[in-house]
Amino acid sequence: MLKAIFFGFHGVIINDDDIHPQLLSQLLLEENLRFDSDEYQQMYLGRSDRAKLTAILQTRGRFVRDEYLDDLLRKKAEGYQEWLRSQSKLSLYAGLDDLLYRIRAKQYVTAIVTGGQRVDVEHVLATAKLVEQFSLIVSASDMPVSASKPAPDSYLAAIDQLNLRNPELALTPQNCLAIESCFAGIEAAKAAKIPVVGVAQIYPYHMIQRCATWAVDYLNEIDFDWIAPRYERGSNAATMEEKPAV
Repeated sequence: MLKAIFFGFHGVIINDDDIHPQLLSQLLLEENLRFDSDEYQQMYLGRSDRAKLTAILQTRGRFVRDEYLDDLLRKKAEGYQEWLRSQSKLSLYAGLDDLLYRIRAKQYVTAIVTGGQRVDVEHVLATAKLVEQFSLIVSASDMPVSASKPAPDSYLAAIDQLNLRNPELALTPQNCLAIESCFAGIEAAKAAKIPVVGVAQIYPYHMIQRCATWAVDYLNEIDFDWIAPRYERGSNAATMEEKPAV
């Protein structure tokens, strides 16, 4: 049966997709390097900042020392925090409150599984008064570069941590549902054998539909009354029939 809902963060909960390439572009400019927006969209969207910067710097011939990378990540985090403070109101995606209300009514466990940095996630959740809505955060700050999405490691870590906290859950990937908006996140969830609803909040619906288990345009279109029975048949949810929208 369906027991847990895992959320991506950037592109799922908060609409901040424009600021990240801007901050990375500024960082690279300070390093006398060029930022390529097409490269970013095609290769790095959805991966952790550490993984993004490591790959971008390496492709430009830079030797990436841990201290060097940590300094760049600190600058980016400071830039993101400054951007958050400049916002009169956080741009949370429409339908989030309704979705969380319906999840509470179903008594599903919730977690955030993200390539974002923990400090960013915690700041947004605190500002939006959503801290109590999520039982767990697994962020890029908690995982090595090699575990960045599209690797399944962060999703598997979330299952392990929830089981440690609540052994009675006996959670497996087939009890979980991921909500993602980018290809790396969708690939990570599916690699962990977790069915995934792709939300067309970054990419067009037809592109998301091709790779997610199910696809919707908006968060409030996620229909647990339609999804949950597909977990209760004894079938492997990750291989269940797909539906154009849920």
